[in-house]
Amino acid sequence: MAHIELGVDEAEFPGIRGPLSFRPETGQPLLELVEVLLRGPHPLTPGERELIAAYVSGRNECTYCCSAHSAYAAAQLDEGMTLVDQVRADLDSAPVSAKLRALLRIAGAVQVSGREVTPELVEAARAEGATDLEIHDTVLIAAAFCMFNRYVDGLGTRPAADPGWYAKASERIVHAGYRRVL
Repeated sequence: MAHIELGVDEAEFPGIRGPLSFRPETGQPLLELVEVLLRGPHPLTPGERELIAAYVSGRNECTYCCSAHSAYAAAQLDEGMTLVDQVRADLDSAPVSAKLRALLRIAGAVQVSGREVTPELVEAARAEGATDLEIHDTVLIAAAFCMFNRYVDGLGTRPAADPGWYAKASERIVHAGYRRVL
């Protein structure tokens, strides 16, 4: 049970969905941000951006967000959950492009502290072809998911009890996006 009464069935609204519904005037702008960051026009694919969200959420040990965004990434990456699991287990040996690996290293640094993002990490990403937009949005995705992870865990919400919930949610996210989550 969440730390506060969210006014929703937690089985139907697990994780962040309860707090977003509790206060739609803050929830809707957060969903708009996620829609722009993870699904809007971008040189990184939606699957790659979801992978950044899953990677940061896993490092933050946020069960709901890691499970959800891992499923959303897997649904949009040709290699599916196998790749997501490989990245989360060992970024250095995961079969991703050098550019994505460099961006994930930046995301990992942000997860520790924004001050951990060094000029060397940024230059390494640029050397692999990352643009300023990709670097900017990687930092913003990582920072936003640190906030979302703390929002979910700080209110004591629960992950979905049924692991199949994430697969169903991924279909909705892939086809309709985040704007209609509430």
